[in-house]
Parts: sequence; structure tokens; C-alpha cells
Amino acid sequence: MSFGLLALICLAGIAGPLLAVSRRWGLPVVVGELTAGIVLGPMGAGLLDAGEPTFAFMATIGFALVMFVTGSHVPVADQRLRRALPVGALRATVVGVASVPVAFVLAAVFGTDHVALYAVLLASSSAALILPIIDAVHLSGDAVLELLPQVAIADTACIVAVPLAIEPAHAGRAAVGAVVVVASAGVLFLALRTAERRGWRVRLHRLSDRRKFALELRISLTVLFGLAAVAQASRVSVMLAGFACGLAVAGVGEPRRLARQLFAVTEGFFGPMFFIWLGASLDLLALARRPALIGLGLALGAGAVATHLVPRAFGQPVAIGGMAAAQLGVPVAAAALGTQAHLLADGEPAALLLGALVTVGVVAVAAGRAARAQVAETGSGPSTGLQPSS
Repeated sequence: MSFGLLALICLAGIAGPLLAVSRRWGLPVVVGELTAGIVLGPMGAGLLDAGEPTFAFMATIGFALVMFVTGSHVPVADQRLRRALPVGALRATVVGVASVPVAFVLAAVFGTDHVALYAVLLASSSAALILPIIDAVHLSGDAVLELLPQVAIADTACIVAVPLAIEPAHAGRAAVGAVVVVASAGVLFLALRTAERRGWRVRLHRLSDRRKFALELRISLTVLFGLAAVAQASRVSVMLAGFACGLAVAGVGEPRRLARQLFAVTEGFFGPMFFIWLGASLDLLALARRPALIGLGLALGAGAVATHLVPRAFGQPVAIGGMAAAQLGVPVAAAALGTQAHLLADGEPAALLLGALVTVGVVAVAAGRAARAQVAETGSGPSTGLQPSS
């Protein structure tokens, strides 16, 4: 990879924020980055080759960092959510159960053998997408508090399940690897909690701030890449390593300084690198050659929304259920894993992302509806302040 090509990738990464500027569209930044990868990849100008080793490795680093940030957004340390945990867990379980028959129907209709993968996709939620939306439209109240543990449980369970579901023949090996990675993340959490309680982290932070060492970022990246190495040795995707590491940090409370630094490194460079690589690796011509895949993507999106509306029977508002259907990390992870390991047919990764985009559109509408309902009921829209503690 040359510096000219690297500059081109960084320039392409600006497409994400440009498309996300308009609040009317409500598009996530990653949509623009995926589009840029498609335009510059083999499908378009042919300037980017997803198989180029350096590009692929840097994209893998971005994958790990994106999942780390996603995990750090799960509000596991928020004390206010404990009373809502039973209801959230029940609803996440109901959605998971409802996703199974829908997955069987989709696999039968479209002639695939990905029942387990479809079930995981349908049941998933995206904390990284839903939490910023809740803060952006100032949603609050019991329904929102009950939504957060539901999303956190679904997000965590589905991230862990993706490697098992995408390759059922090696599910046993993947399960062992997942246990090793999760256990390593548990040890990390205990170490971080000890450092926090004994004041080591505060002293480290003060030294780093005084001497401009950026020690927290250096240590965090060392730990993340070390856990990614454990994942590779255990033959598990770095996706799980990044997410588990993020959960461990969120469990202790991510320092604001570290959050800003990780945001800069991930969102400013490695995150766009990953999504541009993913866009360059997608085969959209296969969608044109096999229109049924377009139907599969639309059906996955509609099925996800339908399954997340099932808890309406337990009192969840329709708009909140629609927001719970938000998908991003799990479909992206499945598409990336399927592409890297050649586990999905041509065009299937693009179909998975199409399904995710359907849910993004639904969530944008549902969030607006929920905000209007809150204003009508209370006359105001107070901020929830439900971002992870720092």
C-alpha cells in the first residue's frame, strides 16, 4: 500500500460524515463509508483491492477497535438500569425465541442453510446505534430504561453467537475459543476494577496528563491487541476480543480522556478504514445477478422489525420496539466474517447489510415517533444522560 492510496482511503472516509450531516436522512456515518468503498473498489473505479494484505490487516485492526467502542457503549455499570433488568431480559428472550421460526421460514424460502445465522441477526440489537439516538432526541421514562438492558443483553449475546452461528460445523471449536476470550476479558475486568479501587488508575491518569504521555490509550491498545492475539490463537474472530474488552472497560467506567482518545483513533482513521474495506469487498453485482438476494436483505430487515415488535404483547410501546430492532454491529460482523473466511455465497454479505439498513430506516422513524409522543405526554423532552459513565 502506498501513501497515495492511504490518502485516497482517508479522503473516502470523509464521505461518511458528509452523508450524515443531514438530520432529515438520519443516515449513520458508516453508510457513507461503505458507499465510498463500493465506489472505489472492484465494483466501481477499481482503485481499492480488499485482498491487499496491508489494507486487509489495517481493516482488521479497525474491526477490533469498532467492536471495542461498541462494547464500551453498553451501559453495564449504570446503577439505574438494575430495576429494569428483569423486564429487559424477558423482552430480549422473547425476541430471541420469536426469531427462530422466522429464521426457519427465511432459510426455506430463499433456499439457504443459514438458519442459525438468520436467527442471531433477527434477534440482535445495536447499543452503539441506539444509545446516541436516545440522547439525540432526548428520550426518557420507564420504557427507555427498560429498553436499554434489553438492547445490552441482545447485543452481547448475539455478538458472542455470531462466530458459532456462521460456521455451525466448527461451532464446538468456536465455543471453546469464545470461552477463552471471555475468560480473559473477565480477568481484565478484575484487574481494571482493582486498579480503580486502589487508585492506581487515577495516579496513572494524573501522570499521563501532566507529562502528556497518553498512557491510558497506550495501555488500552496494548490490552486490546493482546486479547485479539488470544482470539487469533483460539481461532476466534477479533470481533469478540474487541467487544469483550470494551465490556470490561464499560463495567469499570470508561474515563472521559480515554473515550475521547479512542474515539479519535477509531472514528478518525481505523473505523473508516474497516468500513471502506468492507464496502470494497462487497459484490453488489451478485445482487443484480440474483435478485432473490435483494429479497433476502429486505426480508431480514422486515423480519427483525417484526420480531422486535412481539414484546408489544408485554406492554412495550410500538415505537420503542421499533427502536430495539436497530442493527449494525452484528450484521457488519457477520458480513466481515463471512467475507474473510469465504463462508457466505457471493452477494450474501451485501444482503445482510441491506437488512441492517432497513432497520436503520425504521429506527429513524420510530425515534421521531417516540420523541413526539413524549412531548405530547410531558410537554418536554429531558435528556436521559444514559451514556456510559466516565
